[in-house]
Amino acid sequence: MVDLNSLSFEEKLQLGAENAVKCMGVSEGDRVVIITDYAREHIASRVAAAALKRHAAVSVCFLEHYGNRPLTSFSDEFRNDLIQAKPTVTFYIATAQPGEIAFRIPLLPFLVNELRVRHGHMIGIDDQLMTEGMCADYDEVFKVTNQVYELVRNAKTIHVTSPKGTDVSATFHPDWKWIPCHGRYTEQGKWGNLPEGEVFTAPATVDGTLVCEVLGDYFSEKYGVLKQPLTIKVKDGYITEVSSENEALAKEVRDYFFSVPNGNRAGEFAIGTLTSLKKLTGNLLQDEKMPGLHVAFGNPYPEFTGADWDASIHVDVIPTCCTIEVDGKTIMRDGAFVI
Repeated sequence: MVDLNSLSFEEKLQLGAENAVKCMGVSEGDRVVIITDYAREHIASRVAAAALKRHAAVSVCFLEHYGNRPLTSFSDEFRNDLIQAKPTVTFYIATAQPGEIAFRIPLLPFLVNELRVRHGHMIGIDDQLMTEGMCADYDEVFKVTNQVYELVRNAKTIHVTSPKGTDVSATFHPDWKWIPCHGRYTEQGKWGNLPEGEVFTAPATVDGTLVCEVLGDYFSEKYGVLKQPLTIKVKDGYITEVSSENEALAKEVRDYFFSVPNGNRAGEFAIGTLTSLKKLTGNLLQDEKMPGLHVAFGNPYPEFTGADWDASIHVDVIPTCCTIEVDGKTIMRDGAFVI
């Protein structure tokens, strides 16, 4: 394991880029397409250089070339350009913008299920995440993620509490899959969010209270770590109440959840497994990998989980310092695994 304290900032950025291509198993003969934007071109170029170092063919395309941001649909032009490139590996290295999830939701299954690429999804990546989560020991991530997967994949009920007031129970459909996101994607048609480390599914039901400190989608970049936590009440899988001392935030989030069919339905129930993370950054891409719970409302990734419903938004919420019981067995206490 590399001693990160001995590395300069530039060396950490380099290590993060090398880990990204290592997670995707990039090698000679691969055709790598990096989807990026002007704001994250400097990170995309580092990942491109790391892939070239492994003798892969690399091309870079910019979201801005396909219309004004935010892009709200996956255009035929973009689709055809990707088909023509015939990638074996793709990366999405770009900022999150309001409404743009409507473009990303169809993009992901197209890349993974139709083109059968190995895909590294790095929405919202920044320099901090490249020098923290992307510098993790991915052998450790692989080990812990698979341990947790084995503990939860046949779970009937999971109960989560926290000192800040989270108290939520979830049940699970026997035919819907848990997905281990372990950071090794060497088979075509496999993908993960980088930095990696979580196990997720679409829950059958969720009931109780979530007290959240980080939100997903564009809220992550807009608000970071919330100054006043957001409290969400859930009954039979659906949000019934959203509240906060910050009433304007609560209204904004509530309006977004209820803006589309099933936007207020729990679509993801997940446990983070990146054990080297010790504190929140405000960036969902990394914070959802912190050891603990995160729940998302909206899209349940039906193409991957097998869920029989859909939604056009997907907003993660993160409580902290969780204690997690799987069918009565404690696997985490106060944010630390006990497995």
